[in-house]
Amino acid sequence: MKDLLKSIDSASQTFGLTWPLYSFVTSNPLSGYEHLPFEEATQKAARLLQASTYPKASVYEEALRKGDIDKAVLKDCLLAHQLQESPETYLNEMKAGEAAEVHPSYQALDVIMAKWLAAFMDEGLAEWEMPNKERGFYAAWKILAAFDASLGKKLTNSLPDTSLEALEWVLQKNNITNYQTFFEQHMAPLSGWVGYIKHREQNNTVWQQSFPMSVTDYLAVRLNIAQHLYGKLEDVAISNTTVTGYQLKNIWLQAWEKSFQNTLVATLETQQEKQADHTNSEIAAQMVFCIDTRSEAIRRHVEAQGPYETYGYAGFFGIAMDYQHYDKDITTKSCPPIVASPYVVTEKPLESKVEAAGDFLQEKNEEKATEYVLRRLKNMLPSSFGFVEGAGFFYGISLTMQTIMPQFLYKWKTKNTLTHEPVCSPEISYQTGNQLAGKDIALEEKVAIVKSAFNLTGWQKFAPLVLFIGHGSHTTNNPFASSLDCGACAASPGRHNARVLAKLANLPEVRQVLRTEHEIDIPDNTVFLGGEHNTTTDAITLFDAQVPKSHEAALEALKTQLKKAQKTATQERLLTNAESVALAHKKATDWDETRPEWGLARNAGFIIAPRSLTQHTNLNGRCFLHSYNYKKDPTGAALEGILCGPMVVTQWINNHYYFTTVDTDKFGGGSKITHNITGKFAVVQGNGGDIKMGLPLQSLKAADNEMYHQPLRLTVVIQAPLSRVEQILKKHQNLQNLLDNAWIYLKVLDTDNNNKTTAYTKNFKWIPEPSQPIGNEVSVKETRGVLVN
Repeated sequence: MKDLLKSIDSASQTFGLTWPLYSFVTSNPLSGYEHLPFEEATQKAARLLQASTYPKASVYEEALRKGDIDKAVLKDCLLAHQLQESPETYLNEMKAGEAAEVHPSYQALDVIMAKWLAAFMDEGLAEWEMPNKERGFYAAWKILAAFDASLGKKLTNSLPDTSLEALEWVLQKNNITNYQTFFEQHMAPLSGWVGYIKHREQNNTVWQQSFPMSVTDYLAVRLNIAQHLYGKLEDVAISNTTVTGYQLKNIWLQAWEKSFQNTLVATLETQQEKQADHTNSEIAAQMVFCIDTRSEAIRRHVEAQGPYETYGYAGFFGIAMDYQHYDKDITTKSCPPIVASPYVVTEKPLESKVEAAGDFLQEKNEEKATEYVLRRLKNMLPSSFGFVEGAGFFYGISLTMQTIMPQFLYKWKTKNTLTHEPVCSPEISYQTGNQLAGKDIALEEKVAIVKSAFNLTGWQKFAPLVLFIGHGSHTTNNPFASSLDCGACAASPGRHNARVLAKLANLPEVRQVLRTEHEIDIPDNTVFLGGEHNTTTDAITLFDAQVPKSHEAALEALKTQLKKAQKTATQERLLTNAESVALAHKKATDWDETRPEWGLARNAGFIIAPRSLTQHTNLNGRCFLHSYNYKKDPTGAALEGILCGPMVVTQWINNHYYFTTVDTDKFGGGSKITHNITGKFAVVQGNGGDIKMGLPLQSLKAADNEMYHQPLRLTVVIQAPLSRVEQILKKHQNLQNLLDNAWIYLKVLDTDNNNKTTAYTKNFKWIPEPSQPIGNEVSVKETRGVLVN
């Protein structure tokens, strides 16, 4: 029994988590393989999952044609592996290998299992629930299995009582000895469902507490159905893709990555000549944005409007919290998924806004009641036909308006809606389960949160206005909407964290401790505000209900400049000089818009350095930017926090985009065109099958066969003393694994050696890199023109 459970656990570790649509988190789908070198891991995963783990030959061909792969770099990489033929020869060899791939599966078994999983794991979409769910998946299935006509001959109820006993019976009947491999082969065909089972188990969700489900249950049901259908169970066949094919694709990938790195490093080396210390210049306002790649452009455009300084900081702003929605009966996580949430944030109406807040809640409750009645009328069998026939005319008008006048309909629907941020103040307290639950958090904890923000970003002086700006997105008719919000906030908007940090930084008692104990002297005339960057429209909203009169004029001037920045940013992003803001709003409100925005597509780099290193450079939204000043971090504590936190998260994001791009059907979401929502938490392609664990094709490609996101591993660039970086890496084995196994690349601009670029190879071997001429980067217009088509 013990060995069986151990084998189940080991097999399940091979598969990553699948996150629900309402809190969609980008993560490495091969996280269970990170202990292996990338090349070995991708080969094993490809065989087990029957998936592509490298770009297709046609993608490499396109990258070579566009100049994204430098042909000289490619030839050098090929020669380094004693491959002396032309690139075209190896392209043809890769194409031939792809045509020979074989992907067998238990198709009938997969269909039956997906049906049962969808019925049991439904989270409120179905009006009629599967009975006996409270007993657990195996027990509920066992009661109903005899009535499943899809199994052919009737499956009797003489099944073992528990899932473990049922598994043991199947294993003994088929004389299976290698449990782990056998289990992996039966998890792989429905790895999306398995990933969601793991998510429910690990996060102990509300649905898991009410209707328990385990990987053991999944295997027990699947293998008993398999035994019933096939009689004898054996190992599943695997793809016959050759090792040579993987090696070729890995070489081409390295050449592509090296081409990007050469351009990036050359750009930064050129910028170093302009790098200067701006601490003595007058700054009207400072703005802290998320490190998100979409912040790179808006930061440039904000800085161009006046004496403004911007910083990059992980978008949860260092506050490990859950957020209790003011207008909903739910609490959502608002920090990285791997971080525990000791705090919960609620909303308290301001004394002058109590009546407005009450009106807002009443309106929301009426809307929810109306929505509930309409949904019941539409879905319940006795009323559905009459309701749809009677209401069809009004639904027709609504559909027509959504199609031809989406912006007008959106404004009409929301004309009386009050946003609660201006009428409420966020209150932070200890989480449920803490002995101090519901009480205000301790002063020293408030100080630590604020201090961390300034330490990690290398803050030097304070402007009269300091803005913490989270980010969120707005789209219509988009099941994957949460994937466009802040990943650091567990796919929630970052506004809540931004407002909390601003409130804490404004507290006199917090400032006093910072001044007397930590040498962080915040001037009395500095005011902190929360805000939000809408990444679909590039609008920046400020939550300024409590700003003092002394700052109102400066704030109004800033808002004017932020609107100008919105206009120029949308012009650049949407490639139009005319009505760019209106076009951005149309994309946000149009219900048939498949690409409202690109999210984090094209991410490839993570730069940890002062803003002065990148300030005058257009990085085309390809790099995460975390502010860091090595001079303000003599112990390396701040850098250690960045490497252990944000760098690991950006690696997840990068690998998610990589794998969903190279195999959008297996690791991604397939095409939006044929999506159907199942159980309120996931989508399936068509009418069933495995649930989709990643982003849809439309978020990754310009067209079905045209690349937009370039599937490259993350290149991290740090400006700091090389010795400091190495010291931190030696303390953290997980970081060493990511580097030694080539899941990410690392380059250091060594400040102890005139900022010369040094590259990490393996086992702490560092190689000085020669200066690179800036290559011909693909133009912004060429790669982004799809947005206006």
